Amino acid sequence: MTKAEIFEVVKKNAVEILDVDDAMVTIEKSLSDLGANSVDRVEIVTLTMEDLGIKVPFMSFATAANIEDLVNILSSNIR
Repeated sequence: MTKAEIFEVVKKNAVEILDVDDAMVTIEKSLSDLGANSVDRVEIVTLTMEDLGIKVPFMSFATAANIEDLVNILSSNIR
């Protein structure tokens, strides 16, 4: 799976959870920029991992500054 495909999964879940326009979700924005609180962020990451069929420890995402970092972390855990 490509990073672009992973981004689309993250974007779909962010739009669903945050009720924002999909044009607002760009790779360089953070989930916080889109209005996500900590519960929203966990829910988006959890749904995305479920959609991708992977499990990544939540501590792995602690350093993610934006959606691109999130995509990179998810991508590195897909076999």
